[in-house]
Amino acid sequence: MDTLKPYPDYISQSLTWNEYRALIAQLVSINLTTGNDTREVMVEYTRLNQQRMNRWDKKGELLPAMFDAISSLHRNLTWLVLTEGWCGDAAQNIPWLAKMAEASDGKIKLQLILRDEHPELMEAYLTNGGKSIPKLICLTDSFQVIGTWGPRPASPQKMVIDHKNNPVVSSDEFVRNLHTWYLVNEGKEIQQEFIELLHQWSE
Repeated sequence: MDTLKPYPDYISQSLTWNEYRALIAQLVSINLTTGNDTREVMVEYTRLNQQRMNRWDKKGELLPAMFDAISSLHRNLTWLVLTEGWCGDAAQNIPWLAKMAEASDGKIKLQLILRDEHPELMEAYLTNGGKSIPKLICLTDSFQVIGTWGPRPASPQKMVIDHKNNPVVSSDEFVRNLHTWYLVNEGKEIQQEFIELLHQWSE
């Protein structure tokens, strides 16, 4: 495995939310996506993910308790998030992170970095041995890692684990069920998790 670089190096190679969205749109327009696998099926996933991100960008609303947690944050944070355009969980979750960062008046800096371009960083933040994304690394101003989150809230994560251990429906049906969960939940669970995390990371 390659040696992990200093975190400022990764941040300098990362994208803001708007830059990430622009990159995805540009790639899809020429039938490409991010990452090492650019098959048409991956491009189609990315097109669908654009719709998911658009939905939450337009309709997603932060909870009052989230605004309270953000306002009580006593330090600046950088959220460095490993992602790829084809990843459905990234499309369902990162828009909420972007809303949190936007509401923070600069206290939270959200930076997105492509997983397949930085394998050594992904290897340092595996989930149960897998390269699951999105994966958030929370950094202080001095680039100390004080926490992580990802790849998804606890309820859909349990759904994924249960399906892997005992698949009672097809993969396609499971994916539909997973994204239905996101649609119905409307970002409540990820916000509840981050309300708790923000209190922890504010110490």
